[in-house]
Amino acid sequence: MPVRHRGADVRYAFEDYVLDPKRRELTRGVDAVPVSPQVFDLLLYLVQNREHVVSKDELLNVVWDGRIVSESTLTSHINAARKAVGDSGRSQRLIRTIARKGFRFVGDVKEGRPSVGVTTARAAGVRAAEYPPLAPALVDKPSLAVLPFLNLSGDPEQDYFIDGVVEDITSAMSRMRWLLVIARNSSFTYKGRAVDVKQVGRELGVRYVLEGGMRKADNRVRITGQLVDAATGAHIWADRSEGTLDDIFALQDQMATSVVGAIAPQIERAEIERAQRKPTESLDAYDFYLRGMASFHRGSRTAIDAALPLFHRAIQLDPDFASAYGMAAWCHFWRKINGWMTDRPRESAEGARLARRAVELGKDDAVALTRGGHALGHFGGDLSRSIALLDRALVLNPNLLAAWYLGGFQRIARGDHDDAIERLTHAMRLSPLDPEMIRIQTGMALANLFAGRFDAASSWAEKAFRELPTFLLVVGIIAASHALAGRIDEAQRAMRHFRQLDPELRISNLKDWFRLHRPEDLATLKDGLERAGLSA
Repeated sequence: MPVRHRGADVRYAFEDYVLDPKRRELTRGVDAVPVSPQVFDLLLYLVQNREHVVSKDELLNVVWDGRIVSESTLTSHINAARKAVGDSGRSQRLIRTIARKGFRFVGDVKEGRPSVGVTTARAAGVRAAEYPPLAPALVDKPSLAVLPFLNLSGDPEQDYFIDGVVEDITSAMSRMRWLLVIARNSSFTYKGRAVDVKQVGRELGVRYVLEGGMRKADNRVRITGQLVDAATGAHIWADRSEGTLDDIFALQDQMATSVVGAIAPQIERAEIERAQRKPTESLDAYDFYLRGMASFHRGSRTAIDAALPLFHRAIQLDPDFASAYGMAAWCHFWRKINGWMTDRPRESAEGARLARRAVELGKDDAVALTRGGHALGHFGGDLSRSIALLDRALVLNPNLLAAWYLGGFQRIARGDHDDAIERLTHAMRLSPLDPEMIRIQTGMALANLFAGRFDAASSWAEKAFRELPTFLLVVGIIAASHALAGRIDEAQRAMRHFRQLDPELRISNLKDWFRLHRPEDLATLKDGLERAGLSA
């Protein structure tokens, strides 16, 4: 008999799958996944009862109505259910076997009516701005993901260089206001994996995928690329560019120009040419910058300590390299917010100096304006100018993830919490699989904390904490939000970890640690941390 379910039109979303009991349908993206009736019933029952381990007898009673079936029949149906959702007995990513107990569905499930995504979040009692959709929907304009290019040189030491070239192509493409470009870090989650472009299109919500390879030998480089329709898998365009390292920027420009021309040939040539801005004329400086970015993206204290001198080396070789100044300044900000500085006044002054130089040199450099402008607002205290600089960055590059989410943090500092949530949500849409998602989640947590939504604040902060438990601000938000919600045990537990990360931080020097411009917000943070046990 069919499995009884909780509501006639409740649907269950997990990863990029939707399980619809009313239609008795399993879909992945826009495609139906064929399953037998009993496999559907088994999967549905496991999803609906995911809070506990489901015994074999329980499954036999519900799915087979108590009829006697062999152990192998049950096993084959479990295997079929796993296969239907891209799982296996080896990985047990979604359906886990509990030895001598039974089975449990362990995926993250969202329930909702009548659709998934934003409606799912609303049905669960969460604002759309606080709980983004599981899988992004296609937008009504061209959208592109640039996948990591294959390293065809056979030399793993060239990975950082090839990754940097792809990042520059992504940046060039993203300057087209009519084109939504998925941020580099989400696209790079596919690095080293055999991918199905249709799956990439569904997971990232894009119409087109650019993939390719690069071979670097001595002083020569060859770049190959192909543009694929993510819905059909059809090849739209393919090309090859090659030349000497002295022409690397011209090769990148040629690739970007060709892709843009393939997607929208009616776009005027002037639009394409605006995307062809070189970050620096010094290839040696650019090489060090790329090495610094490769370390920076890892985000740990050791990685940031390695990235900072690489950015400084790039600046030494090219004193007008605005992006390198901006990234160096932001490394100092990241060290400060995590309590890693050994000489806070000196290092803060250095961060401010680098930030000022970045925005002076980078009037048309979105990265320099974003990183330098945000760091300047933190170290220099001029929030209005900082916001104006990041707004300018978004004019130059409307798809720059960092400009959106750091702009959200600036709005938090100013007290515009709902505006901040909108910007942070947009950043999630630009890069739904981004390794920097912890920073965006932290922003969501902070905005909700100051808006008085303490449950939402702790929920977002704990998501970030699971990925980076050494992020001091995240731990502070967890402690404060639990305390303000009356959950003192949880707050004190978080505070013990907070003190381990930074034993020197006190209520008295809180405003020197994290800059807030509204006295009410600083008072909220102080109140929460004091209730959690932070010393005066």
